Amino acid sequence: MLLIQVSNALSVTVIEQVGPGGTAWLRMCFGGLMLLLIARPSFRSIRAKDVPALLLLGLVTGFMTTFFLAAVERIPLGTAVAVEFLGPLTVAGIAGRRLRALAWPVLALAGVVLLTEPWHGEIDLVGVGFALLAGACWGLYNVFTQLVGDRFSGISGLALAIPVAALFTTAVGLPQVISGNPAWWVLLLAAGIALITPVISFGLEMLALRRMTHTAFGTLLAIEPAFGVLIGLLVLSQSPSTLQIVGIALVVLAGTAAQRGSSRKPSGLEELDPGEPLGPAQPVPADR
Repeated sequence: MLLIQVSNALSVTVIEQVGPGGTAWLRMCFGGLMLLLIARPSFRSIRAKDVPALLLLGLVTGFMTTFFLAAVERIPLGTAVAVEFLGPLTVAGIAGRRLRALAWPVLALAGVVLLTEPWHGEIDLVGVGFALLAGACWGLYNVFTQLVGDRFSGISGLALAIPVAALFTTAVGLPQVISGNPAWWVLLLAAGIALITPVISFGLEMLALRRMTHTAFGTLLAIEPAFGVLIGLLVLSQSPSTLQIVGIALVVLAGTAAQRGSSRKPSGLEELDPGEPLGPAQPVPADR
């Protein structure tokens, strides 16, 4: 989570050169190339019925990143992460099939209101809108990641989806890159950011998921908005007010509480003896 938010903060410099769409596209291109070289997925293993899930996962992954970086261009990083978090939190509430489960997205929404402080009249509605669109993509990303992750072992599904994400965002990203005419250091920085996310950070998520349940992972993931505020403060000098800190606390509380009672049937990894070799990695239930 720290690496993901560091990569988002570092992306601000690239956004200034090639725009949010260009930055997202460069990250997808460099990240997809690195993942293909590392994972070397077998294209022959792709069945016809796998194609729709792979295409949809690539679509929502690419635009999740594009919309989020467009939000970061306009609103503080911590606020953008908290607003985006409403997406997967709402999906979790709906999937819970219990009316009381929807109380947690409502609590998180209250936290977001404290974060954005609309009573000051300075809220950037366009930035919040982009973050909400990113959140909708994040919620869908969770669903399709599980579908693809159940079909492809390890990091192979990710290595197939990220290049697809690059293709889907070409129409938005490539014109911005061309018009920005970036210097060599911008491309080098974008490649370095791509190495952090998606390559290293998603790889660490895979390693974590080999050793913990989805519920435990989802509960820890609720801390991500707080990491967004922390990195925003340390890297971008974005200082939150006291009310905004309370708002972040509400979002984290809602995300943690939403995981209570939620679980997914293990595929055998959680029941392995510590001395046994590990099988294919479980799918990542959330990302960027």
